[in-house]
Amino acid sequence: MAIVQKKRFPVGQIVNYALLTLLAFICLYPFLNVIAYSLSGYNAVLSNRVTFFPIDFNLEAYSQILGKTQIWNAMRTTVIVTLVGTALSLLLTIFAAYGLSRRDLPGRKFLTGMILFTMYFGGGMIPTFLVVKATGLYDTIGALFIPQAVNVFNFIVMRTFFLNLPESLEEAARIDGASYMKVLIKIVLPLSLSIIATIGLFYAVGYWNTYFDALLYIQDPDKYTLQLRLRSLLFGEELNNSGANLEGIGTQVMTQSLKMATVAVSTIPILIVYPWLQKYFVKGVMVGSVKG
Repeated sequence: MAIVQKKRFPVGQIVNYALLTLLAFICLYPFLNVIAYSLSGYNAVLSNRVTFFPIDFNLEAYSQILGKTQIWNAMRTTVIVTLVGTALSLLLTIFAAYGLSRRDLPGRKFLTGMILFTMYFGGGMIPTFLVVKATGLYDTIGALFIPQAVNVFNFIVMRTFFLNLPESLEEAARIDGASYMKVLIKIVLPLSLSIIATIGLFYAVGYWNTYFDALLYIQDPDKYTLQLRLRSLLFGEELNNSGANLEGIGTQVMTQSLKMATVAVSTIPILIVYPWLQKYFVKGVMVGSVKG
């Protein structure tokens, strides 16, 4: 007689799924609420009936936001800062991490220690501002990525990753006459795509969300970043000073919807990047932090 076994559901697994579902809901709710508000009509927003889904679907807020030249100028500045800043930061981080990962480099520990020192102690906001102004970077786009081109944490992760690569590969290439630069380009970089994609994502998100540096160093409104333009809107400056035509909109749109639409416009582009780099993300961080 066959014994029928009942399927058991591990309690721990059920609890994990429940907690992860709750955590996902907590993370997604604010974003879904912002999208719903930006797509809802005047009466629904005014009566505070909007939660997950738009009520009285309306695109007038996006029409007003995307029809403003200031938003497109801010988008252009942010894209330039993100692309150029990420490329420069990756280049400098790769060179610094590879050089200081070579065990035969004289003074390697001293140089690494000096870099780590800047992770805990900095000059401060006012000295940094004076340096930016003295070097002619003030009120230029370069002020948004040159002073902070290398992040020490990202440097440590990438250096650790390079230290974990098999030394035999580089030794074989060196015996064949390859220079250090050729070894880096032909051998090291192809093996480091995961960590490069991960660090690149860190840099890109940081530059895309740059706000305080733009607030300190940029005076020309045409050079405002998207986040700084969003700040102006949230504090009411943008609606009062940009010449946006809000009169006559009546029941179609209101200030709250415009704010939420701007938040969505500034958030969605960088979110689109994540799915393309997700497969490298966990692998890059875990492998780069195996040992320090």
